[in-house]
Amino acid sequence: MTQTLTPAREPGSAPGAGERRKEGGPRDSAPAVVLENLGKRFGAGPAVLENVSATVAQGEFVALLGASGCGKSTLLNIIAGLDVPTSGALEVPSDGAAFMFQDSSLFPWLSAAGNVELALKLRGVGRAERTVRARELLELVNLGHAADKRPHELSGGMRQRVALARSLAQDRAVLLMDEPFAALDAITRELLHNELERVWRETGRTIIFVTHNVREAVRLGQRVLLLSSRPGTVVAEWDVSDEHRTNAGAAGELTAGITARLREEIRRHA
Repeated sequence: MTQTLTPAREPGSAPGAGERRKEGGPRDSAPAVVLENLGKRFGAGPAVLENVSATVAQGEFVALLGASGCGKSTLLNIIAGLDVPTSGALEVPSDGAAFMFQDSSLFPWLSAAGNVELALKLRGVGRAERTVRARELLELVNLGHAADKRPHELSGGMRQRVALARSLAQDRAVLLMDEPFAALDAITRELLHNELERVWRETGRTIIFVTHNVREAVRLGQRVLLLSSRPGTVVAEWDVSDEHRTNAGAAGELTAGITARLREEIRRHA
């Protein structure tokens, strides 16, 4: 791991000399999501989350990394308002957050455009406007040519792009993504990484992206938060610089370091 380039640090601590952030970056913006000592348990069972604290700035792309079963999806559900914490507090935008799941969950009887239009209809957008807006969103994810196709006529990657367009149609400032590319092959996943990064830069959305794939976290996130195994809590974070996105050596070194820390957490709770 490149301790001099981007060292892991305890969550909430100040950046070290090797990880100084540029002024005016997303971390200098107002917060979009604030988590303060969140805890979650189901009934009398053991804690799933414990003392989770983190702040995500407006327009920031944060990758939430951890082993399977560490509570990543539970945390997203709480941020989305689909569940409530047992303890602690959180601040989210008043209009909530859009959610993109592992499965595209498209309605099979609707076209790609129809699936996107449904999200607009639920927001009260009129028929003429939602027809135009759905096409625009499909163009944004490079699927304008497939607007009239049904889900069974689309590849897995194309269905996920429709799901992304539908999430954007909710017009929420925060987008939560729960391992949306986990079931895709490596080549398709890389293509969608490029698409997602482009869409993020064009829309300015705040994105919290759950994954257990370290390479994916480094490829997409401006910052990587590591959750320990149950009970899940943020135990380390890394800033991801532009060099990590463009320099294979730097990306590989950071990936190796995060992987080592992840394995350490898994062994600690084995």
